[in-house]
Amino acid sequence: MNRIVREHYPVERLPEDLRAELGLARTAKIVIEVEEDRSRSKARADAIADLLEHRRGLAPSPDDSVARVRKLRDEWDG
Repeated sequence: MNRIVREHYPVERLPEDLRAELGLARTAKIVIEVEEDRSRSKARADAIADLLEHRRGLAPSPDDSVARVRKLRDEWDG
């Protein structure tokens, strides 16, 4: 979760509706916390899991590695 904290923030720079609630105060401590959208987080986690699964499928197998080494060796021997 993202959080922004500003101490001694000038009340005059706040939106009018907030200034009205603060009365005659000249400065305020402002804390802003971004609410996390749970459904979006779940969708993002699912997308990452799908991407990882896809990448695992693209990884070469040990047999592929052996075949590449043999091919290189044969080129040098040939």
